[in-house]
Amino acid sequence: MQFNHILVPIDFGEPSLRALDAAISLAPKFGSTITLLHVSWLPPPVYAAYAQGFAWPTEEMERSAREELASVLEKTRAEYDAVEGLVVTGEPRQMILDVAAERCVDLIVMGTHGRHGIPRAILGSVAERIVRQSVVPVLTVSAKPGHSGHA
Repeated sequence: MQFNHILVPIDFGEPSLRALDAAISLAPKFGSTITLLHVSWLPPPVYAAYAQGFAWPTEEMERSAREELASVLEKTRAEYDAVEGLVVTGEPRQMILDVAAERCVDLIVMGTHGRHGIPRAILGSVAERIVRQSVVPVLTVSAKPGHSGHA
């Protein structure tokens, strides 16, 4: 299988940075382009009733994400230069799948936080949903060193 374009969703936490390392290891073997995708998430409108008078600092969040992504891109390009970055706003699972389709991605490499029990039930697992719904292979990279992901 040929992976010409690898998508790496990145939230700047350790699991997503480990996923980026995995993508950087794979990309030269295939001559792949890597797209780093950061999704700025805003709570759904249903939460608006609980946040009366509270304004989400969307512009500041996006600016901060772009700055952090630029820093990661600079470091990544020192190791592998066929990398680009993208910041979008929306529900992470849907945006990852949408960008993968729009950019003709061949592989998604993403970190997992390794949540279990109640935290996972409450927060859900974006990685698990992507694995189930993606039409392209997904490589998950564990939050903990020594644990391998699955495709």
